[in-house]
Amino acid sequence: MPKIGKKRKEAQKLVEADKHYQIKDAMHLVKKVNTTKFDASVDLHIRLGIDPKKADQALRGTVSLPHGTGKTKRVAVFCTPDKEQEAKDAGADYVGLEELVAKVQGGWTDVDVVIAMPQTMAQVGKIGRILGPRGLMPNPKTGTVTPNVAAAVAEVKKGKISFRVDKFGIIHTSVGRVSFSADQLHDNAMEVLTTIIKMKPASAKGIYMKSVTCASTMSPGIKIDPKGLG
Repeated sequence: MPKIGKKRKEAQKLVEADKHYQIKDAMHLVKKVNTTKFDASVDLHIRLGIDPKKADQALRGTVSLPHGTGKTKRVAVFCTPDKEQEAKDAGADYVGLEELVAKVQGGWTDVDVVIAMPQTMAQVGKIGRILGPRGLMPNPKTGTVTPNVAAAVAEVKKGKISFRVDKFGIIHTSVGRVSFSADQLHDNAMEVLTTIIKMKPASAKGIYMKSVTCASTMSPGIKIDPKGLG
């Protein structure tokens, strides 16, 4: 069992294990208990009362964070030649079709988001077994399959993120970095939570938002009071 460092022990003392914090208080606390020397990600882990095995409860969607993600996302766009310059002007890092497909087939996946035009999906489908497991496969539900690739790229660069529930009914998503102010983290977190609440499946029974935990990279988890959140 690995030893817990002195900084981690001191951080754990600041978090009351059985307490459920108000969301704004949790965002102030997560900044205090961060022990990394780098600008760590601040993440939410949201356990929902749904059955992901049911098609109508396999939640996935997007949300635009008011204060962005704090990270510059690398975007690849699969598009027709006439749209390449538009995508580049919007901030796309990699643009093309056949050469880009070949690059991925060769094992390259050094991007955060993949966007594709509908008419390119036949070719993008050839690399689905590579993109899919990495969460990079374009999907209409997340706005990453669209004829308007320039707008999609701009949204991602401004702070649009995608999320999906895992097989355990949990959504894991970043809401910023520890360098953000507590107010910025609060605004981003509330945008994510209210979006997920609006997406509650009609067939979901009982308590929808079972638990919400906030943590930065390698920090103790901070329980957030789910009452009133949905």
